[in-house]
Amino acid sequence: MHINGKHYHTIWVKENDPKTIQVIDQRLLPFEFKIRDLKTIADTFIAIKDMCVRGAPLIGVTAAYGMYLGLLHLNEKDNLTTKINEFSQYLKSSRPTAVNLKFAVDLVLDKIKSAKSINEKTKVAFEIANQLKQDEIENCKKIGKNGVRFIQEISKAKKGETVNILTHCNAGWLACVDYGTATSPMYLAHEKGIKIHVWVDETRPRNQGARLTAYELEQQGIPHTVIADNTGGLLMQKGMVDMVIVGSDRTSANGDVANKIGTYLKALAAHDNNIPFYVALPLSTIDFEMEDGIKNIPIEQRDPDEVKYVEGWNNDEITRVRITSENSPALNYGFDVTPAKYVTALITEKGVAKANMNDIEKLNK
Repeated sequence: MHINGKHYHTIWVKENDPKTIQVIDQRLLPFEFKIRDLKTIADTFIAIKDMCVRGAPLIGVTAAYGMYLGLLHLNEKDNLTTKINEFSQYLKSSRPTAVNLKFAVDLVLDKIKSAKSINEKTKVAFEIANQLKQDEIENCKKIGKNGVRFIQEISKAKKGETVNILTHCNAGWLACVDYGTATSPMYLAHEKGIKIHVWVDETRPRNQGARLTAYELEQQGIPHTVIADNTGGLLMQKGMVDMVIVGSDRTSANGDVANKIGTYLKALAAHDNNIPFYVALPLSTIDFEMEDGIKNIPIEQRDPDEVKYVEGWNNDEITRVRITSENSPALNYGFDVTPAKYVTALITEKGVAKANMNDIEKLNK
């Protein structure tokens, strides 16, 4: 995807410096575009935890590079087994809901097991991180190809009139490496000349929709409108939404979907108004070992100050403003879980599946 006409990925190895990983600092968008250097595993942990990078696929790729950076700074005197296990647990603790993080760290752990020396393990970890990045790009492309037909079908039924799509949070290229998950079918539809318009939930409390999704769509020239989080239900009642597409941070084997807080309410509204509700995700986001997402998906609680304060652009700088009484407590769950019965279908790189255990298991074969 492009920023000001120039192609970017969200994460890359610094040119002529393989010991430095570079990322776009998403906390500053859309007001400032800044590239951040990651040189240590601690840099990686902080980037994930503080949401400099965010989105399940990108978190996974970043964590893989984090393992590489950790290995890069070991020496022969270190107890390799102990240190590597410490690295893995450390990174996994940064964002517990996103299963891609665990997937990526465990993948690196598995691949470096047979390597004997630190140098060899480091080399393998670097190769795995690079490959995982490329895999995520290819997977997102395929998600777009598998999902665009749903937009095409609605466009045909509407005789070429604009297809109105609602999305929640950011499951675009900024949440991945390129193309995105929920946005990939939108970008492909736009490239095919299909008329689309995207309703973008602001996504309180961190406003990833207003700040990131809208920014992406603007940069790609796609018509869109930012709305308050509680507007979607009314738009659905008024016939102004044709479909919903969201991403996922973890989907259980039975089809329950964990996504940014507020997704569940959109699914309920879509169900009540007979509007299809799609979830776009790579297989790495499906936790095949978890059979019940409602009961078992861990829900991250974040700093209450994210609810009590908002950030905005004022006098050429990002300003933080408190919007609550100083002593009022706040609760800040990062995600909710949408039951499988409200999901029309899962759109993956392997194809489309109903949100049930049998269909999901077929994707894994």
